[in-house]
Order: sequence, then structure tokens, then C-alpha cells
Amino acid sequence: MIVQRSFQPAESNQTSGTLYLVATPIGNLEDMTFRAVRILKEVDLIAAEDTRQTRKLLAHFEISARLVSYHEHNKEASGPELIRLLEAGQSIALVSDAGMPAISDPGADLAAAAAERGLSVVPVPGANAALSALIVSGLPTERFLFAGFPPRDRKPLLAWLGRLQRHEETIICYESPHRIAKTLPVILEQWGDRRIAMVRELTKRHEEIARGTISECIAWLEEHPPIGEYCLVIAGMGGEELAATKLEDASWWTSLSVEEHVAHYEAENGDRKDAIRRAAVDRGLQKRDVYNEVMKK
Repeated sequence: MIVQRSFQPAESNQTSGTLYLVATPIGNLEDMTFRAVRILKEVDLIAAEDTRQTRKLLAHFEISARLVSYHEHNKEASGPELIRLLEAGQSIALVSDAGMPAISDPGADLAAAAAERGLSVVPVPGANAALSALIVSGLPTERFLFAGFPPRDRKPLLAWLGRLQRHEETIICYESPHRIAKTLPVILEQWGDRRIAMVRELTKRHEEIARGTISECIAWLEEHPPIGEYCLVIAGMGGEELAATKLEDASWWTSLSVEEHVAHYEAENGDRKDAIRRAAVDRGLQKRDVYNEVMKK
């Protein structure tokens, strides 16, 4: 076990540097925190997903720290070098184009590599699109699941939706303006007409939150072409849909013989004894009755 104490006293013997995960504005520059500005001024270097974008931010806040590139296409080469610099005692701030780094971006790999080596990884929190969209969505916030970006191709998209379909939590995902008109009809097809908030241009001048059903959002996009990155906040499975699904799950075996029922479970884990037990539970029978029925075949 590795225990990190992020704010060690000055007399501590730490010789390695610290990796700061610094949040940047998702649109409105006024969302930059005082602490984020201070950290970016104090570190030895800043690792950015898009150096051109980050230079604009640094210029606005008069930050002159050294800037290096770290993104999906160079992380295999840049990552080990950044770790080496951290181990040599340099402090590094990791930033993404917007919002919290290491969420749906390659910064997660660098943060994990640093943590595995016992290096200090410190969050400098700030703006986040997913949470911002959630709290204005009008949907339940007690439990939620962030699912990143949906797959582009239909087959993996269907598999992705299948894995998420039965979650009762509010589901949050990102989608591009070029894909959203294709993705929403597939969600409607697979999940039905759930409540949704379609949020775009968060914190910017044209911030927009469209709340309604999936079919209503599809109709809205037909009249208002998609512009800007979208955050979709979708209601989880609940009510009659959840009850119907549970009923369907409970009766999947009704068309099977006892022997076929046991064979189904045995194929899952190769344990015939456990398969007999599970089939007995499903059918409300004694285990010995299922055993006798199977063994006489």
C-alpha cells in the first residue's frame, strides 16, 4: 500500500516532484481558480493536450512556465519522460484542453503511472462539463454514472448501450455535434423514450440546456442543427420498465426442461453441483429433486 500525504511539512524529505492535475475553464475564463493560476506559475513545466490552446490560457493569466506536449498520439514517448522528470524532482502540471484532466483523456495514463511509482498526484479541482450538466439537467443527482463517449460504429454502440441499459442511475456521456443526430435515434431504439437533458456550450455565451424526452431532442435537432460539444444526461431505468425487465429476467428459463436449465448454468462455470443448486432456486424446488431429475436422464 502506498499512502500519499499531499501537503507535507517543509522539513519532509521528499525528493521527487509532484504531478498536479489542474482543471482549466470549459469556456468561461472567469472559472479559472486562484489556486490553479498559482500552481501553473510555480511548477517547472506544464504538460498540455493541445499546446496551442493552452498558450492562449497562459497568455491571458501571464503565466510563463515551460510548456510541453502530452496527448493520445505521443503519450507512449512523452509519458516515461515526464515520469523521469518527476522522479528527478521536477513538479509538473497536467492540463487538458478544457475541464478536469484525466477524464476521458490520456492524462489518466500519466496519473496512474505516477501513482504506481509512489509519486505525489495532487488534484487542483475546477470546472467539469459532466457534473455541470448533471446539476442543471433536472434529473436525479443522488447516483449517476459517467460513461464517456459512445462508440462511433453501430455494433459497438449497441453493445455499449446494452451494458448501460439496466442501470438505475442517471447516465452522463459526451457526444460531438457531428455524431449526436445519429446517436440519439439508436438510444431511443434501444432504451425507449427516456427523459434527457441535452446540454451544449457550457459556461459560454450560447450555453443551452434542452430538457425533455429523447424523441423531443431528436425533433429539436432536426430544426436546430447541432453546434458545439454536447453533454447528454439521460434518466436511468426505472418504474414500469425496470419491473418488466426484472420479470423477464426471472422467467427466462420457463421454456427449458430441468436438464436444459442445469446445462445452461453448467456451461457458464463448469460446476454441475452449483448449476443444480441455482436451477433449484429458480424453480422453487428442493436441490435433491433437481438432482434426481437430472441424474435419471
